[in-house]
Amino acid sequence: MKHSVLLLFAALSVALCGCKKYETKITDKGFDNGPTDSLKMNEIQIIASHNSYHLKTDETVFNWLKSLDSLGVLPSSLDPDEIDYTHETYENQFNLYNVRGLEIDIYNDPTGGQYYYQMGRFLAGGSADSHNPDLNLPGFKVIHLVDFDFNSHHTTFKQTLQTIYNWSVAHPNHLPLFINVETNEETVAAALPAANLTQSIPYDNSAADLIDEEIKSVFGNDLKKVITPDKIRGNFTTLREAVLAGNWLTLAQARNKVVFIMQGAAESYYKAGHPSLQGRAMFVYANPNSDEAAFVILNSAKGSKTTIQQRVQEGFIVRTRSDAGTTQARNGDYSSMDAAFESGAQIISTDYYRPDARAGTTGWTDYKVQFPNGELARINPVSAAGKLDLGKIKE
Repeated sequence: MKHSVLLLFAALSVALCGCKKYETKITDKGFDNGPTDSLKMNEIQIIASHNSYHLKTDETVFNWLKSLDSLGVLPSSLDPDEIDYTHETYENQFNLYNVRGLEIDIYNDPTGGQYYYQMGRFLAGGSADSHNPDLNLPGFKVIHLVDFDFNSHHTTFKQTLQTIYNWSVAHPNHLPLFINVETNEETVAAALPAANLTQSIPYDNSAADLIDEEIKSVFGNDLKKVITPDKIRGNFTTLREAVLAGNWLTLAQARNKVVFIMQGAAESYYKAGHPSLQGRAMFVYANPNSDEAAFVILNSAKGSKTTIQQRVQEGFIVRTRSDAGTTQARNGDYSSMDAAFESGAQIISTDYYRPDARAGTTGWTDYKVQFPNGELARINPVSAAGKLDLGKIKE
């Protein structure tokens, strides 16, 4: 009965959203879309967006930054060219551009209101008042850079989680979604001490626990739709041992689920007291020799290509980047993207799953990151080199 209900729900979802129809079966081993669903999670490649929430920063602030940049007085963290991009909604990224991974930057704000005033507006000649009541809510805030680059599709982490959850429920056959959560403390306050800029609230043990609580508030305490470290570790002593033994879920088992991976300031607190991340909702990007190692981050696809290939062959899931700082969108250089594809990195992050809206105008190219033939995902050329003839990965 349970399987019948799921199939009916899947059919209704397709009919209502106008999505491409698929033929699928549900077995005791999960979804079954044919031979490729026997592949494991580490045997595919997907495209993910970088700073997925990001909207181009406030125009007045941006123009002010450009004027100061021309004088050479800005710290490198405030290079306006590097933040001159905008993203589609999460739903559009998933539905229209084959994105299956997101990156979300979050700042600690346990009582709310820490980031309500945006001093960049004030310094640019306007009011610091954000007029955004959601910034007064307690809980983690989704911001790229406090005071200066703050426009986002969602203000709070909970809003982001709810959007991901809703999309997942409406698309029950989807490939696992890889959600990179960067716990951020970065501000420019120290670089511009006279400007009275906003300070961030440091992460601690309590904040690390609250991240899991926010995930559970949306996905449920049982985390049935989340692939947790415990589910991969299984009966192995450490998470690393499980990964080296190939104990990843198959696509059939991983469909309709979400994977969260943490990086940044909260990592040490998140791991403390949780050996091999026992009981945690998220993985971390770890040193490959550590007990917590399952996901590895090597962002330089060209410079780290050989190392990435090695880590992928060992069984780890690697995240890399195909572009950075709008550079490739301006010069049309595909060498980093090509290196990322060839490296076998499973998560390939980009700001340009579609060309910049200014493509074709002076200073902008039609650079975009897509797999050949516009495939949603592809069989990994390194970790699944002997399985490339299994066919096309669906959904």
